[in-house]
This record gives sequence, structure tokens and C-alpha cells, in this order.
Amino acid sequence: MTDESTAPLWDELAFLGGEEGQALLTELAAAPGDDAVALVSRLRKRGLTPEQVSAAVSQAALRRKATGKFGPESAELFFTEAGLEQATRHTVADRHAARFATAGLTHVADLGCGIGADALALARAGLTVTAVERDEHTARVAALNLSRYPRARVITADAESGQIAALLTGRNGDLDGTVDAVFLDPARRTSGRRNTRRLTDPNDYSPSLTFALDLAERLPVGIKLGPGLDRELIPDAVEAQWVSVGGQVVEMGLWSGPLARPGIRRSALVTAGTTTHELAAAADATDAEVRDLGTYLYEPDGAVIRARLIGALAGQLTAGMLSESIAYLTGDTLVTTPFAAAFRVREVLPVRERDLKRALRERRIGTLEIKKRGVDIDPAELRTRLALRGPESATLIVTRMGEKRVALLADRVSAGNPVFSEA
Repeated sequence: MTDESTAPLWDELAFLGGEEGQALLTELAAAPGDDAVALVSRLRKRGLTPEQVSAAVSQAALRRKATGKFGPESAELFFTEAGLEQATRHTVADRHAARFATAGLTHVADLGCGIGADALALARAGLTVTAVERDEHTARVAALNLSRYPRARVITADAESGQIAALLTGRNGDLDGTVDAVFLDPARRTSGRRNTRRLTDPNDYSPSLTFALDLAERLPVGIKLGPGLDRELIPDAVEAQWVSVGGQVVEMGLWSGPLARPGIRRSALVTAGTTTHELAAAADATDAEVRDLGTYLYEPDGAVIRARLIGALAGQLTAGMLSESIAYLTGDTLVTTPFAAAFRVREVLPVRERDLKRALRERRIGTLEIKKRGVDIDPAELRTRLALRGPESATLIVTRMGEKRVALLADRVSAGNPVFSEA
């Protein structure tokens, strides 16, 4: 049902998806640096309505913004502001889809599909896709994005409705085929196309986490969630995988049934550019023993920390914990790894700010990367107060060794490479 307040949006979307709108978007993509006022004036003189111009200019801007997530494909897709923010990155979505394909599943229901990022990956993998989205406008966007795939369709419905329950149990005769697996990306923000706010209670997600986990007991299910989800909510029988892209932890996925790999319950997937590495285990790893400060200090990737696999990483690095419950490792031999940034420790500096400022000035350090764990400081404010001057650069790591606060002056050695040992 469409009310009067949303009718203009439908008209604009229909325009953008039509031949004239597509041609206009192609034209706008070729001139992203045009002065906005002059561009709008030129388009209006060609007879376009203010609504058409606004929709086209906004969509072109969203496509440019989407390049980081979707690459060249962004030039062919349609977005909403909120939908782009919440959409799965192209490379990560392809890995989601590969799980379903590898498990031999053929028809996947994508419940809460948003603008269709994961549904697109499933369709690219050759699977039949039934995508479900409750927001009518967003569902229209997803339908446009999936229109090139004949085995993909979009239904406007609430994922927890009776209509979708019938689909999942094979009782809906209006839908072709039987769904044999489900992917869910519950909306973790309030509804809307922009200016949404984050939801803190998983049962306020749409669909709710309870609904998603109940499905996971009956069907092969993948659930995309925020990386900070309370670990107490993770069922024992599923595989939990934390994913980082370019050093940022972007999601935590739960996988049930044949989508969960045998013997793996915790995984950290680390992606940098086109390279991906994984650290996996049957359970949380026991932390390594605390040891004295060595020549090198390691900062594990956030996915490793979230997956609680620091102990497993320590074994690869022949390293120990710098301090109990603080996610820094230390060792005497350099082992660069995709799962941690490595730093060569120069010296331990005074932690008192006045003395620290003097020590940095004596070393002529004018460019300083400041990292911290286990201490209550603001790196940006500290950098300002240190009044740095000089041609040298370094990294300052402020943390704890036992109960003692320490300031370690170091040089960054690596930010993640194939594993090797320094002779």
C-alpha cells in the first residue's frame, strides 16, 4: 500500500530505473566534479522536474560513495543512504554466498535483504534467491538491483510474518521451489532511509535475534550481526566468525547446520585488499602466559581479539601476553603475520606526561602514532599536549605491564603480511 507521502518517491524510483533515468545516471557518473548549482540548472533547462533532478543527483552521489564497498559494480546498482551504510561489502557477501554453494544448498531466503547486497552475491553464485524486505521503498530498490537475475525475486513482507513462515515450511503454493536455507541480516538500526539510530537490544532487531536463532535450529542459517554482540548469546552449536576488512572489524557471522564447518566454532577472517587469511579453532583459545617485554610487540587484529583467539596467535608468534587481559603480545623474534601489526620496541620512556614530553623532544620526534590499551587516555588530546617538534617519527604505545603503566617507544614493522620469521 502506498500513501500520498511516499508516492513521489515511487515516481522517482521508477524514473531512475527507466531508460531516461539510466542514461542520466551514466551522464552524471562521467562528470562527478561538476559544480552542483550549475549541474542542477543545466538539468532543469532540459525539462527535468526538480524531483527527478534531486533523485538523480542524490543517486549518483550514493554510487560514488558505494565504490569502496561494491567496487565497479556500484555504477550499476541503486542505493538508499541507510541501505548503503548497512549493506555487506561485495567481497564479504561473496564469501557468504560461497558457504551456501559449497554446502550444496540451492534456494536461499534472504530475510531482511535491504538493498540486496547479499542477495546479489547469492544470485551471482548461481543460487535461487527469495529476498524479503519489509520496507516498500527499499524492497523496490532491491528488486531493481536483482532484476538481471531471473532466479531472484523480492517479496515485500515482514520476515516474521505468516506469509514468510509458510515460505520456510514449503506451504506457500504461490512461490516456486522449496527454500532449503536462510540468510538473515537483521536491521540493527531504526527504520528509514537516512538518519537512523542504532538499536541496542537484539530482540529489537528486524527480524529479532530470537527469531533468527530459532530458525537456525531447524534450517541451515547464516546470520550477519554486529561484531560487538554479547558472546553469551552465541549458541554452542554454531560457528561464529568475526570479519575484519582493512583493519576494521565489520561483522560477526553465525553459521548453523552444514554452513558451519566441522571442528570450527571460532574464526577470525582478516581481509586486506584482495588477500584473505583465516585463524580458526574449535573453541576460544586459552590466553598465553604473561612474559617480560621482548624486542617486539604485537597488536592483534580486532577480529582475532573478538574471536578470543589471541592465545592461538601467540603460539604462531612464539610470543606471550604483555599483561593479563590486555590484547598485546610480546616476543624476541620477529614473525610478521596477517593477524597482527608488529612493532620493534626502542625503549621504555617515562610515563609521566612532563617527563614523556621532554624525552620525545630530546629524540626530535615530531610525528607520533599513539596507541593505547588498558589505560584511560585520549591519544589525540595527549598528542596535542606533547607539543611535538622535530623531523623524526615513531609509535608510542601506552599500556600496562601488570599494575604498572608504561610508555613504549617503538617503530612499526608491519601491518600484516604472509607469515615469516626473521633469521
